Amino acid sequence: MRVSKLVTAALWFAALALCPQAAMAAEEHGLPGATMSLWWALPFAGLLLCIASGPLLFHHVWENHYGKIAAFWAVLVVIPMAAAFGISTAGEAVLHALLLEYMSFIILLFALFTISGGILVAGNIHGTPLVNTGLLLIGSILASIIGTTGAAMVMIRPMIRANDNRPFNAHVVVFFIFLVANIGGSLTPLGDPPLFLGFLRGVDFFWTTVHLLPDTLFVGGIVLAVFFVLDTILHRREQGAPKVKDPTPDKKVRLRGLANVPLLAGVIGAILMSASWKPGVTFAIHGVGVELQNLVRDAVILVLAFVSLAVSRKEYRAANGFEWGPIAEVAKLFAAIFICIAPVVAILRAGLDGAMAPLVAAVTLPNGQPNDMAYFWMTGLLSSVLDNAPTYLVFFELAGGDPQHLMTEFASTLAAISAGAVFMGANTYIGNAPNFMVYAIARRQGINMPSFFGYMLWSGAILIPAFVLSSLLFF
Repeated sequence: MRVSKLVTAALWFAALALCPQAAMAAEEHGLPGATMSLWWALPFAGLLLCIASGPLLFHHVWENHYGKIAAFWAVLVVIPMAAAFGISTAGEAVLHALLLEYMSFIILLFALFTISGGILVAGNIHGTPLVNTGLLLIGSILASIIGTTGAAMVMIRPMIRANDNRPFNAHVVVFFIFLVANIGGSLTPLGDPPLFLGFLRGVDFFWTTVHLLPDTLFVGGIVLAVFFVLDTILHRREQGAPKVKDPTPDKKVRLRGLANVPLLAGVIGAILMSASWKPGVTFAIHGVGVELQNLVRDAVILVLAFVSLAVSRKEYRAANGFEWGPIAEVAKLFAAIFICIAPVVAILRAGLDGAMAPLVAAVTLPNGQPNDMAYFWMTGLLSSVLDNAPTYLVFFELAGGDPQHLMTEFASTLAAISAGAVFMGANTYIGNAPNFMVYAIARRQGINMPSFFGYMLWSGAILIPAFVLSSLLFF
């Protein structure tokens, strides 16, 4: 498989090229975050700026060369780190990010993307306000089970078909992005990439389910209720408009590709296994320890993805518009993100002794305790314009980076970071990867989607008030 070969090659090339001496090093290496300046954060900021602006400002250049652009920023981190701190230290920092976080991250996304792509919701139903609300609710629930990307890809085309004869239908896709591509994925590490990164850092699998459920029900309930009222008003206005011939007449809805459902259950089981089975076996790869349970989990998930390719019918994938481009883009971009964020994490770990002390102070109360509301809004607003996964990592480290403390005495802080990253990824088209994928699919299906800033008017009018109420109530 082209994508898996790309990921594997990238990992082992980094291992061999960057740190041939790392395995021989006797002492423990680490980036000296307290002495590093903000210049080390420049490649990370540059990469995220390119990701945010590239698809909008220079679409054709970005589409053809995003891998090269990402590699440029990664090299701009690796070479200076090797020169300043030595090949062993730089190599270990890069390998730590790639082997312990990126590899598991991209394998999970690859599997969810592949397996969900083999599930087809065939047929069509008429998109009344009640039906649309039900579809959004189903998609939101699925988002925490098969991921926001998986749920979005499974549900967006049935949602569009149900409303393709309505004069007013762009709002349906906008709310779909709000709920299915973002808010609905807040309850498990499978739901949204930031939460899986937290799981890889040591956050318990069901921690988010318990601690984010009230907030998710509150925000999701408000948004779903607003949609139902708005869709009812628009649906009534359409009754007096000239009838539009339905390009996809109603027919019985059937779920195809059911062989993929137990494969999704297997992915969940593999992740739960890695969280509960701790054999205490670790393999050292060029100075970086990889635990056995994580290797087994990733291997099982990969096998399940390839089984899906073998058992899924090609016509189902074709009907879903399945292609490898989106996951290949994610694989390349996030490899660079995980490399570029390494010095940023080191600086953040230095706390008030590091170059990002003002940021630390901004989210800290005068008594030294974390300011949960500040964490919620700063994580969220940055997640609106940057990708929410690396933004989550930044504030996770800013809050101390210790999962045991964050899950217990600082549980409200971790909940604020998690909710901010997941919820506010919906504020723009670029806050979360599925957002732009859904937007592109809707445009290709002939829906007159709002522009980048037009979409922000929708999110500003609907989401921001819900987030204000949520922050006052929970943080």
